Amino acid sequence: MPATDPDDDAKMFDLAPVSLWIEDFSALKALFEQWRADGVTDIKAFFAADPDRVRQCSERIRILKVNRKTLSLFGARDLAHLTAHLGQVMRDDTFKSYLEELAQLWNGQTSFASHTVNYALTGERLDIQLNGTILPGHENSWDRVMIAIEDVTEREDARRRLTDSENYAFGLFAHSPVSLWVEDFSSVKRLIDDVRARGVEDFRVFTDVHEEFVPRCMNEIRVIEVNSRTLELFGAPDKETLLRNLSTVFRDEMEPHFREQLIDLWDGKLFQQREVVNYALDGTKLHLLLQFSVLPNHERDWSLVQVALTDITARKKAEAYLEYLGTHDVLTRTLNRSFYVDELNRLERKGPQPVTIIIADLNGLKTANDELGHGVGDALLRRAGEVFGSLVEKPASVSRIGGDEFAVLLPATDAAGGEAVLTSLAELIEVNNQYYPDFELSISTGIATSRPGDRLEQVVKRADLKMLHAKRLYYLAANRDRRGTGAA
Repeated sequence: MPATDPDDDAKMFDLAPVSLWIEDFSALKALFEQWRADGVTDIKAFFAADPDRVRQCSERIRILKVNRKTLSLFGARDLAHLTAHLGQVMRDDTFKSYLEELAQLWNGQTSFASHTVNYALTGERLDIQLNGTILPGHENSWDRVMIAIEDVTEREDARRRLTDSENYAFGLFAHSPVSLWVEDFSSVKRLIDDVRARGVEDFRVFTDVHEEFVPRCMNEIRVIEVNSRTLELFGAPDKETLLRNLSTVFRDEMEPHFREQLIDLWDGKLFQQREVVNYALDGTKLHLLLQFSVLPNHERDWSLVQVALTDITARKKAEAYLEYLGTHDVLTRTLNRSFYVDELNRLERKGPQPVTIIIADLNGLKTANDELGHGVGDALLRRAGEVFGSLVEKPASVSRIGGDEFAVLLPATDAAGGEAVLTSLAELIEVNNQYYPDFELSISTGIATSRPGDRLEQVVKRADLKMLHAKRLYYLAANRDRRGTGAA
């Protein structure tokens, strides 16, 4: 086999597409031997005790030659130019990786490697993959060591951009102002696919018949991650506590909502939005806007799903209060005239019949307002509200239909049932007056029951006339005018 031409070797070295260095480490080896003789065993601890010892090592390495790629990579004119400015090439981030290279040699390795940073003479940062080896035949002297440097800056820049992007995305997730969950629905998909494979076409009917299927699917969901807002919203100190108590969070009203979610998934709706109810760990009821999305590239198995929960509890409370105000009288807490009119019309159309109606009017309210002030009058109205609030239960209702006038609607109640309610009203008024002896509550009432063919307006008029008659008798019996006060 013909001998290799030394000129060819020199050309290959010089024209190699990676940066190559030939260096003499013999003085470094001698320094290591001296330290060993001095009793040094842990080189890293030795360096940590006096970082200047690393500089001593560096000064004992002599660069013999480099190739063209090295000069080009570092922006040097020639070897002398590069050697004169090594302090600019190896600095800052280089120190830690250089320690690792020295430690590998100290531990008897004939080759070493590191991922490190160098700098071009222009100041440009270079991410490099460094591999060094003591050339064969020079293991005892270390006088010929080859260093190969691969520029991996572009790859590392891409990796850093990816890391930054991932950190940014995670930051958006972790610090989102809404509750975010990452979940695995793959087991749920397998259950649904199995149902479809059995020939089921109407999934809603299937879940009507097989009620156990919905809770089974709920139990198959695997929560992968939640953000800090989720822990805050549900009152959990950490993720583990929350996951251990999911049965507390998802219960009661959640099951019907989840059933609708499954039906949408059956129909191929991989993005959904609906209002749901969950519970915090302390039992607080939470109204939430749920946004569900199977993440891109996971449509086939649903293995990655994001659920966003926005707390709308305050909004729902406001809506409920506005709805309450739309049908209730704030002072007496009874229903209002608007509700009364709608309910009267509904009973007219749909029943049930017979309907008994009581019209009631407070006695002496005007005198209380005029002589003692509206505060006393308002207190009388509130007391009337307390009495009427305890009088009937749904579907019966009590409404304040005027300043001091109330209407009691009693569907599916005959005359005898109405009279029983009047008896209860008198008893409640008596009890109320025992609690408020300073000013007696007095109410005049009239009652009427619908007959076949009656319009409810006619029933109201009959009850109203009876109330007015009772009111006249009340004032005559008390020997006073309508503006006076006294017991019922």
